[in-house]
Order: sequence, then structure tokens, then C-alpha cells
Amino acid sequence: MERASEFDGLQGVSEKLRDHFQIDHLVYHWVSSSGEQYGFGTYSVDWQQRYIEKDYLRVDPVIQGCFQRFNPVDWKRLDWTGKAARSFQAEALEYGVGNQGYSVPIRGPNGQFALFTVSHHCDDETWAAFTEKNRRDLILIAHFFNHAALQLEPGRAPEPAQTLSPREVDAMTFLAKGYSRAQVADTLSISEHTLRVYIESARFKLGAVNTTQTVARALSRGLIVV
Repeated sequence: MERASEFDGLQGVSEKLRDHFQIDHLVYHWVSSSGEQYGFGTYSVDWQQRYIEKDYLRVDPVIQGCFQRFNPVDWKRLDWTGKAARSFQAEALEYGVGNQGYSVPIRGPNGQFALFTVSHHCDDETWAAFTEKNRRDLILIAHFFNHAALQLEPGRAPEPAQTLSPREVDAMTFLAKGYSRAQVADTLSISEHTLRVYIESARFKLGAVNTTQTVARALSRGLIVV
């Protein structure tokens, strides 16, 4: 993703990640504040064309539900009860989208809204095990994709540089490596209360809503290296 200089490069990355996770689809979908949209991923061209042709952006429960959320969501938690939603779901299944899905909503700096989504055909138990095992990696990848896509957005002004203090960098680095808060505090010889102060400070600086997103943004912006 870091080496991608155009959207075709990100398309190739999405295909490789789909194969790595052994799922049906992996997709990044971006919508500007004016409603313009683009993306890349592994949905069929026929489904992409159908989605645009029918203006499914207006009825897609994944888009509608995630637009109201900041945290990742399993599709089963969304509202599929409406007639339009059920019709959309049936057609999506016909086009091979999958009966299971997990989406990460992302907000851009100028009103953009993006979704990173993985989907698959499997039973609930298998999908629950997959998301539990891979949730953290999927969230990090989602923010990497978003950062890379924003860098390629035509006419986009660069974001102001963000800096973290040395202690904030240390805290974010160990968290990115999978350390628990207790392990990070012990490694840095500080209390968990002090660690929480560093984490909250970094979260505020990076405009993140939780610790996982803070780590993702620090990684995607090159503020920490793992």
C-alpha cells in the first residue's frame, strides 16, 4: 500500500489480501461530502455497475448503518427489515457478495466517508471465529487503505503534520505489537494511569475515536514503525 502510486496498485493489494484471508471479497468504498464515490476491491464488475445503476447507495443498509457509527460492525447487527433492504440483500447474494460481512467506517478530513469491508459465504459460527481472530488486523488495514486512498485523491491538500511525544510513540508502538496495557506499562516502567494519559493524548492529536484507531492512524502516517 505504501508503494502504490495509483489506484490500480491498491486494487492489486485488495486482491492479495482477499486471498490471504481466504474470503470471498475485500472492498474499500469512498464517498465524498458531495456524494461522489469511488473504490476498489473484489466485487464483480457486474455488481459494481448494478450498484451504481440502481443508486443502491441510498438503500444499502451497510452504508446507511455504518454512516451512523464510528466503530466496526458485523452486518448481522444492521437493519435489514425494510422491503428495499431485503430486496437489495437478495440481489447482492445473487451477485456473490456473500451472506456475512464486517465493515469498518472511516471519516476523512474534509467530510469524506469511507467503508472498508470484508464479506464471505459461511455460517454464523465460522464467521464469528474469523472476525474474532482477525478484527484488529482488519481495522489497521482499513485505515492504511484510507490513508493511501486519500494521498491519491486528485487536488487534495496535504494534511498538516502530526507529531507525537517520545513517550506517546513508545506507547503506540508497543500497543501496535500486540502488548496489553499492563504489559506496556510494565515495559515502560510507568503506571497504567500514566499510560492512559499518553494514549488519550495521542488519540486526541490524531482525531481517533478509540485506541485501535489511534494505533492505526499512527501506523498509516508513519509516526510509529513496527
